[in-house]
Amino acid sequence: MRTIAVIPARFESKRLPGKPLEDLHGKTMVQRVYERASLSRRADEVLVATDDERIAETVRRFGGHVTMTSPNHLSGSDRVAEAVAELSVDLVVNVQGDEPLLEPDAIDEAVEDATKHMETIVTLRRELSDRSLLLDPNVVKVVANLAGFAMYFSRSPIPALANDCDELPSGLYYEHIGLYAYPKSTLMALTRTAPSRLELAERLEQLRALEHGVPIRVVDTKYRSISVDTVSDLKKVRALLAPSQGG
Repeated sequence: MRTIAVIPARFESKRLPGKPLEDLHGKTMVQRVYERASLSRRADEVLVATDDERIAETVRRFGGHVTMTSPNHLSGSDRVAEAVAELSVDLVVNVQGDEPLLEPDAIDEAVEDATKHMETIVTLRRELSDRSLLLDPNVVKVVANLAGFAMYFSRSPIPALANDCDELPSGLYYEHIGLYAYPKSTLMALTRTAPSRLELAERLEQLRALEHGVPIRVVDTKYRSISVDTVSDLKKVRALLAPSQGG
């Protein structure tokens, strides 16, 4: 089963324009993500999909594989679908281009489960114990049913948080780790549909799948990554990647 990891990377981010090219101690963010994804044991190839020649040239300079895509895509999944449309692959992993601390083992966990459940999309979740993260709209939350399938994703706390709840109850609140493994056929079919109402309201592309009845399996992981959405996130990641921290 041939598997490709695709990193969608666009320059015109609303909150942090140009973030794929932000310097993280001598390497751009897109290079950091590419190198982490390349350490996956389950991905046969890593590819950057971009609409910006500056990003493409950066990838070429560090020896990565890159393909140009339309500037009109509304989601990373749409960009990934264009990138793999003509490729002979069975499984596609959408690796977020703004997570330079990505654990390669997280990719492997998703791929391992996806190879056993080729009728679904597979993603990851990690239990939340920090109330501030639960309340942070940049941290996406997920609730799943007893069979392990996603019921909903939101930027709001789900389920609702009691006002007098100082400590989060165990086994109830989960952070979504934004990495997706799809059968290519599922990805192509899904991205031929229009963005859904919930997707647009929450700004979460995975809700398109749920609205169209496409099941999403949610696999527990111990790994957590930091999505760089703001200048504050960028400073945090730079601190974690500082040479004294082993970055």
